[in-house]
Amino acid sequence: MLEVEGIAKTYTSGRRPVPVLTDVSLTVAPGERLGLVGPSGAGKSTLARIMALLLAPDRGSVTVDGMAIRRWGFGLPADVRRQVQLIWQSPRTATNPRFTLRQIIEEPLHALDREARRRASTRLVQLQERVGLTPDLLSREPHAVSEGQLQRACIVRALLVEPKYLICDEFTAMHDASTQATLLNTIAEEQARTGMGVVLMTHDHHLARHWCHRIVALSHGRLNP
Repeated sequence: MLEVEGIAKTYTSGRRPVPVLTDVSLTVAPGERLGLVGPSGAGKSTLARIMALLLAPDRGSVTVDGMAIRRWGFGLPADVRRQVQLIWQSPRTATNPRFTLRQIIEEPLHALDREARRRASTRLVQLQERVGLTPDLLSREPHAVSEGQLQRACIVRALLVEPKYLICDEFTAMHDASTQATLLNTIAEEQARTGMGVVLMTHDHHLARHWCHRIVALSHGRLNP
């Protein structure tokens, strides 16, 4: 179970504090697809980074399968960081501009043990094909591909390490309906295979109702009852 309880986060604009999240509590079970819906500015991306163990909250707690998180980002051991993967809303925020798409995808493999690396290598080509990444794209750097193509590389990278929980932050917004369906089907198939829990953060209520098992709404940094 991925649990966040009493999460609060405030940023500062000039000297003025700007509350982004206020007392947010929710859980994601293994095998569950949770839809977190809300408009732009609701706090979804901040909550995504906290749930993905990248950003420390000001208050509240995060627990992964009973383990309380005390450190964040690179302060965590690599095996803990791999348990929760984030697909960012903007893939250029999450990639090295000097890497090729192949290097971006294969980057986390170096930290895996031999058996996990072997499993990942056997699935790599299959995942790339399923999301529509052709071999010619893999040799290109981010500036030479579209935002959507770079996003597909980030999706493969996240799935390759077989996370226990996957946080998807508005990752379908830049794709047409056909590509959205392909990517969602790929994630659903991987979920069925591994039992990972998935959080879909989106402003699209129709998409969340269609794809998710359960939906919660976030507005002005609070969960609506």
